Amino acid sequence: MAKKKKQIRETTIENYYDLKVDKVDELVAALKDETPEDAGNDLTMFISDCTGVDDPKNYTRSGKKKEFDPYKTDFLGKIPVWLKAVFIKWWFAGMVCYFIMFGIQQFMNADPIDVAVISGIVLGMVVELFVNPIFRYMERGDKEYEPYEMFPFPFKAYWTFFTNILYYTVVVVIVYFLYYALGLLGVIYGVEPLLYGTLSVIVDMAFIGIKDLIVYLVKKRKKERVANV
Repeated sequence: MAKKKKQIRETTIENYYDLKVDKVDELVAALKDETPEDAGNDLTMFISDCTGVDDPKNYTRSGKKKEFDPYKTDFLGKIPVWLKAVFIKWWFAGMVCYFIMFGIQQFMNADPIDVAVISGIVLGMVVELFVNPIFRYMERGDKEYEPYEMFPFPFKAYWTFFTNILYYTVVVVIVYFLYYALGLLGVIYGVEPLLYGTLSVIVDMAFIGIKDLIVYLVKKRKKERVANV
C-alpha cells in the first residue's frame, strides 16, 4: 500500500510539472490579441497601437511612433545609490540647520550646546520619519540603502525612533565641536546649512562605517566558527 501511494504521488508531481504546450500557445495568442482576421501578425509595441488612441504624445519629435520599453531606466535609476543616499542625508541635515538652528538662535538666546541637542533630537526624528522611509521606498529589493542607515530596521521596530534621536543628538554635538575647532583655527566664523550638512554627513557616515565594519567582522567570525566545527 505504501509503495502504491508513493507511485501515485510521483506521477502526480510529474504531471504537475509537465509543460502544457497548448496553454503556452493560448497565452501567446492572448498576448498578441490574435483573432482569425489578424492571425500571424507580430505583437505590436507601439503605444498608439496598444492604446488605440492617436495622441501626439505617442510620437517623437521626428514623427516616429513611441514604443513601450519595459527595461527602460528612469533618470533617478541612473544615479548611483551612494550619491542619492548622501544627497538626501545632506539635504535634510541642511534643512534642520536652516529651520531649527537658525530659528532657535533667532527667537531664543539659548546656549550653543542646547541648540545642538535640540537640533540633534529634531534631526533624529527627521531621519526616522522621512530619510529612512525614502530609502526604503527607493529600494529595488536588494536593500542597497541599508549601508547608509545606522539602524536599518522596518517601521515595526519602534525602538529605532528613540535610538535614532539619541544617535543623531551625538552626531550633532560632535558637529558642534567640529565647528568650534574650525572656529579656533580661523577657518570659519559661523554656521550655515551647506557646511553643516556636509559635516553632519561626514560624521554620520563615519559612525555607520564603523558599525558596518563591526557587523562584517562578527559575521565573518561566525562563518569561521561554523566552518571549523
